Amino acid sequence: MKPSSSRRELLRTAFSGAVVGIVATAADTGVAAGASTERSLGAAADPSEVESAQGTAIPDSVGIETVADGFEIPLDVAFVPGSDQRYVAEQRGVVSVVEAGRVRDRPLLDLRDAVEVDLEKGLLGIALHPNFAENRRLFVRYSAPRRANTPRNYSHTFVLAEFAVSDDGRRADRDSERAILELPEPQPNHNAGDLAFGPDGFLYVAVGDGGNGGDVGPGHVDDWYDAVPGGNAQDVRRNLLGSILRIDVDGREDGKPYATPDDNPLVGRPGLDEHYAWGFRNPWRLSFDAENLFVGDVGESDYEEVNLVTAGGNYGWNVKEGTRCFAAESCPDRTAESVRGGERLVDPIVEYSHAEGPLTGNSVIGGYVYRGTALPALEGRYVFADLDAQNELFVATRPEGQGMWPTRVVDVVGEGSENLGRVFSFGRNPAGELFVLGGTFDGGALYRIVPASG
Repeated sequence: MKPSSSRRELLRTAFSGAVVGIVATAADTGVAAGASTERSLGAAADPSEVESAQGTAIPDSVGIETVADGFEIPLDVAFVPGSDQRYVAEQRGVVSVVEAGRVRDRPLLDLRDAVEVDLEKGLLGIALHPNFAENRRLFVRYSAPRRANTPRNYSHTFVLAEFAVSDDGRRADRDSERAILELPEPQPNHNAGDLAFGPDGFLYVAVGDGGNGGDVGPGHVDDWYDAVPGGNAQDVRRNLLGSILRIDVDGREDGKPYATPDDNPLVGRPGLDEHYAWGFRNPWRLSFDAENLFVGDVGESDYEEVNLVTAGGNYGWNVKEGTRCFAAESCPDRTAESVRGGERLVDPIVEYSHAEGPLTGNSVIGGYVYRGTALPALEGRYVFADLDAQNELFVATRPEGQGMWPTRVVDVVGEGSENLGRVFSFGRNPAGELFVLGGTFDGGALYRIVPASG
């Protein structure tokens, strides 16, 4: 059995000079970090059920190979089309260029003078425009000091900005920055921050619930659910917090530097048009597999979850934490009838506990569906992890029917595996191979997931 660790120790300990709370939850509870690879989470404990869904056995272990190291807290990676270049974004505000097997001395983009870094604040996500090879447009999500539209008693400002990258892909022009979206953030935590272009060409933006514990306190509005006071994630009219947004960065409308797609679910209905789905606490990492949108959502005190997200879906927070009632003995499965006709609260496809059951963890790290060739047994399966990974990844398989996705633990073994104590994020290259961003208290790296050797 792995040594246990407290969530406060894991999430509040200094890491290379920076305080890490990237996907922190509010509670101070103990975490017993699991045992053998026979465990499963969310659904069936019998590994045969996981394997039968795909007809191929999930491997007991995989390996990793180091692509680039020397980072502090690497949080995102983008793959430049038609090139061997990879962009690695660090929480401290630097985006580095990895090419020809090394990290270039000069970064692509250095925003350290503009980014506020502390706990869950920092440079949190990057994305390349679908036509990046032609237009060189880079999108960056970072935490900035309070700007003009942010109240004085709020923590900071959420910034989504665009930069122009040079033809050789090695330098972004600081003077080209164009702010796309700025949102007031009332608390320093629950900032989410991931970005992804969908197959429709629109940009999807993960936004946390505004922070603090229990979705309460300054900056949290009243909502329809009375059992927990306040809740940005259950309100779609007064702010964009606790949601996945969907915007058209190629358009302009109503004086905004973007347009809203006409088929967004709240267009022509009560609510802010940018919303695509809501009811999230701290959606940490989102990804597409064809039309399927996967979102990992970090829990409060008891449960972690992964959601398969569709337009107009309400994913439950703060009525529910996973499939369980939050801060109440009972709770509804729908909103009040007065709220969009009583919409259903959508359950996750994966759920696991912080403190009980065959698997425990503390902060989910959303991943990707594998579409590569190096590990054929993972084809079509969703690979993700927990922040407190301790050399393990999770693999979920879509069931033949509805319900939870059976999920197994896969050990990371071999050379370099001792360096994957924590996982911060994942990436998938155009060939469908998976990469993991993680590290120990001595530093972080970008790794490629490969078959276990020997």
